[in-house]
Amino acid sequence: MIPSMISKTSSLILKIHPKDNIVVALCDLNEGFTIQINDSKFKLVSNVASKHKFSIDNLNIGDSVFMYGVVVGKAIREIQKGESITTFNISHQTESYELPKFKKQIKWEAPNSSDFLNRTFLGYHRDNGAVGTENNWLVIPLVFCQNRNVEILKKTMLDKFGYEKSPKDTYYLDELIYKYNSGASENELLEVDLIKSSNKNKNKPLFSNVDGIYFLTHDGGCGGATSDSVTLCNLLAGYINNPNIAGATVLSLGCQHAQIKLLNQALKRIAPNSKKPVYFLEQQQSKSEPEFLADAIKKTFTGLIKANKVSRAPAPLSKLTLGLECGGSDGFSGISANPTLGYVSDVIVGLGGSAILSEFPELNGVEQELINRCVDIDKAEKFAKIMEAYNTKATALGAGFSANPSPGNIKDGLITDAIKSAGASKKGGTSPVVDVLDYTEQLIKPGLNLLCTPGNDVESTTGLAGSGANLILFTTGLGTPTGNPAVPVIKVSTNTKLYNKMNDIIDFNTGSIIEGVDTIEDCGKALLEYIIKVASGTLQPHARRLDQNDFIPWKRGLSL
Repeated sequence: MIPSMISKTSSLILKIHPKDNIVVALCDLNEGFTIQINDSKFKLVSNVASKHKFSIDNLNIGDSVFMYGVVVGKAIREIQKGESITTFNISHQTESYELPKFKKQIKWEAPNSSDFLNRTFLGYHRDNGAVGTENNWLVIPLVFCQNRNVEILKKTMLDKFGYEKSPKDTYYLDELIYKYNSGASENELLEVDLIKSSNKNKNKPLFSNVDGIYFLTHDGGCGGATSDSVTLCNLLAGYINNPNIAGATVLSLGCQHAQIKLLNQALKRIAPNSKKPVYFLEQQQSKSEPEFLADAIKKTFTGLIKANKVSRAPAPLSKLTLGLECGGSDGFSGISANPTLGYVSDVIVGLGGSAILSEFPELNGVEQELINRCVDIDKAEKFAKIMEAYNTKATALGAGFSANPSPGNIKDGLITDAIKSAGASKKGGTSPVVDVLDYTEQLIKPGLNLLCTPGNDVESTTGLAGSGANLILFTTGLGTPTGNPAVPVIKVSTNTKLYNKMNDIIDFNTGSIIEGVDTIEDCGKALLEYIIKVASGTLQPHARRLDQNDFIPWKRGLSL
C-alpha cells in the first residue's frame, strides 16, 4: 500500500499533498479518460504520459502550480482541468525564503528503529574512531601530467596483486575480423554476436584484508585559478581521511600549483593525529621516470602490508555515514526511491549515525523547510548564504537554478527545477539539519548534514566521498552507470521497468511503491538490510563489480 504521506486516489494517478493542484500519472493515460478525485469528476483534455502531471484545476496565467504542497511553477498560459503539464504551459517558480522566517523545528520523532537497534556491520576500525565499510588504498596524482604514470602503475599492479576486475562478459572480435576479411556485408557484420561469457577466474587478492587499490585521475592541479588547486588539495585530503581509505601514494611533478605542501597542510588541518601511511613522490627529484615509478610501487607495496593488518570487526550502525544522491531522475523519483532514502536516512540518524544531503541546485524551492530544520540560526544562515551565492554566480553566467533539469529529466516528467527539487529533497528525510558544509568541508557532527555540491552526478558523488561518506545511495529513474573509487555506491531504481531492463547496473528496486505493493517503510527496511550486507563486505554492488570508479573534482565554476 501507499504510505500515509501520499494520497493514492486510484491505481492510475497519485495526488501527493492535499494542497496540490497537479497530480501524477502512474501509467499512460489517454485524452478523454475519466478522472475522479474525491467528489470531483472530469475528463482528460490531452494525453498524459506515465510519470507526467496534469492539472486538476483550471489555471489562469500567473497562477501558482503546487506539488508536494509547495510552489513548483506558475502558469504561463491558461491551463484546463485535465490538461498535461509541459514546458509550454508552466515555468519555474518557487516560494521565497527568508532568515527572519526561521522557525526552528520544534520536535523531531525518529521512525521506529527497533528492528535495527542492536544491529552491527563488519567494518574497518580507524584510530580516530571512524569505521570504514571498505579498506582501500589510493594512488593519487597531484597534477594532470601524472595521469599517465598513474595508469602505468594501475596496469602494473592490479593484476599482479590480484585486484584486476574480471568482466562478466568479454567481447571477442575474431569472428568480426574474419567476416570482414571474407567480404561480409554491413548487415552481416552487424549480426555477429560478440558477447561471450567470461570463464576467467579472478585472482585471489595478495592482501586478504585490502578490498581494493584505486587509481584517481583528474585534469587539475595546475593552470586555471590557483584557488582550484587549493580546493583540489582539500578534496584529496578528504579522500585520504575517508574511513574507507587505509593510506595513499601521492604522485607529484614538482612545479605545479597543487604542491605537496598544500596537501600536507590540508591533511594536518582535518586530521592532525592521523596515523595513516601516506607516501609522497616527486618526479622532478627522481633520477628517471622508471626509478620514480619503481619507488612508487615499492612504497605502495609496503603501505599495503600495513593496511592488511586491519581486519573487519563489528561496529554499530551509528558508524555509517550515508551519502544521498540522485541522477537520471524521473517523474517517480520523488514518490518512490527518494522518500525511501529519506526513511533510511532518518533511521540511521535516529540510531546516532549520519547522512549527507548534497546537490544544492536541487534544493531550490525547499529552502525555507530546510532552514527551519536547522538546529540553530547560524546553520540556517550559512545554508541561505551558500545557496544565494551559488545561484547568483550561476545566474550571472547565464544559467540559474531554473536551468537545472536535464533533457532526460524533462522528458520523464520533471518539467521545472522546483518539481525536481521538491522530490530530490525527500532523500534527506525529516530529521534536523545539524550542520551545513561547504564543498570539501568535513563531516564532524552526527546527524543530517547539508553539503554544497553541484547537481552533476559525478561531481556530487566525488564531493560526498571527500566529505566523509563511507557509503553512497544513488537513486535513478533513467539508469546511470557510475561509481566512486573510495566508497561503494548502491543504485536504487524508482520504477520496476527500469530495474528489469538495467539490473546489471542497478542494485535495488523501489518500483513496488508505485505499484501499490510496498510502502516506503517496507522498501526502506529492505534497503537498510542490503546496506548492512554491503557495509560488511558480504555483498558487492554492481558499481564495484563493474569497476566504475568515477572521480571529477568541482572547480566551483558554472556547474548545475
